[in-house]
Amino acid sequence: MTILSIQDLDIKDKRVLVRVDFNVPLTPNGDVADAGRIKATIPTIQHITKNGGKCIIISHLGRPEGKKNPKYSLDVVARCLEKLMGQKVKFVDDCIGDKTLASIIALKPGEIALLENVRFYKEEEENSEEFAEKLALLGDIYVNDAFGTCHRAHASVSSIPKYIPSAAGFLLKKEIVNLNKVLLNPERPFVAILGGAKVSDKIRVIGNLLTKVDKLLIGGGMAYTFLKAQGKNVGISKVEIDKLPFAKDILSKTRIIVLPTDSVIAERIDKEAITKVVKSDIPDNWLGLDIGPESIANFISVLSTAKTVLWNGPVGVFEIPQFSNGTKTIAEHLSHRRATTIVGGGDTAAAVEKFGVTSKMTHVSTGGGASLEFLEGRELPGIAALKRT
Repeated sequence: MTILSIQDLDIKDKRVLVRVDFNVPLTPNGDVADAGRIKATIPTIQHITKNGGKCIIISHLGRPEGKKNPKYSLDVVARCLEKLMGQKVKFVDDCIGDKTLASIIALKPGEIALLENVRFYKEEEENSEEFAEKLALLGDIYVNDAFGTCHRAHASVSSIPKYIPSAAGFLLKKEIVNLNKVLLNPERPFVAILGGAKVSDKIRVIGNLLTKVDKLLIGGGMAYTFLKAQGKNVGISKVEIDKLPFAKDILSKTRIIVLPTDSVIAERIDKEAITKVVKSDIPDNWLGLDIGPESIANFISVLSTAKTVLWNGPVGVFEIPQFSNGTKTIAEHLSHRRATTIVGGGDTAAAVEKFGVTSKMTHVSTGGGASLEFLEGRELPGIAALKRT
């Protein structure tokens, strides 16, 4: 089974439907607050325009729940893309229908159009084949460059390829290559760092990675379920009681997991809260909010010999300065390594961006939920739809 790349297709004079993930954060004034996801797709868009294709962009924004809502209009994104591309972007105020088709047919080679929010139709999230066929009528070729939505079996993600020739864009291809690199053929030692709030979010990832990594470092809120499973007092730290048997079982079967040995604690999650560092047990009415200095040293010691590092989930509440040291120190350490460093999307991507080291990582994924499911070993619907025998 192979996946074609956009470079494998003749796009000259063709209408190229490009599914992107322009689900970007907006300011209170309704402007684009972070254009990172838009910038990430520019190589694919430029390839289409420079090779004589007509670029028709499909995306969603927010959760309009299948209804037209000006709050979630992609008009503002069209203006942002226009500035980034340095050329006119035609905004089409619908994504299907005769009027939309007429607007698309009028496009000339090298021009760009952005369709209105595809989630204004409930049929998108219902994965309606009839809706996908209506979208497919707008193009001669379909290109998926929306890794961040590939885990969704939605009409514009997994069903359009049934109707027209399809391929992966540069961003999607890059995501597949880099994530497969760590899962299928990592240079060793291979170390994974898992953080975030919940064990339940990472159970399948833990199960998949334990058969592949040399060391698994666990931090963040999820670490306290494992520490509780060891019999430690974790105060009022977040513990998933129903996951304690899982944590005990995993810890009894492997010696490659490294847990925090100290924590930065407070009585509440607040930038004004009094903090202290404790080893082992956390007092009642206090909760762990970051790994402590001893744990940081232990983690860095393991990471210093790694040839491949996969990082998914911050190891503390990095948004608040006094709980950010663990995440910041790891980010800065990895930025100076010559190892392959792959950063999962979502909060981890936001953390490396906050600490100014995004460009120093081998790859920072654009998909939070999508990267998580990929690391679980699942086949994502949006990627499976592109496969050809």
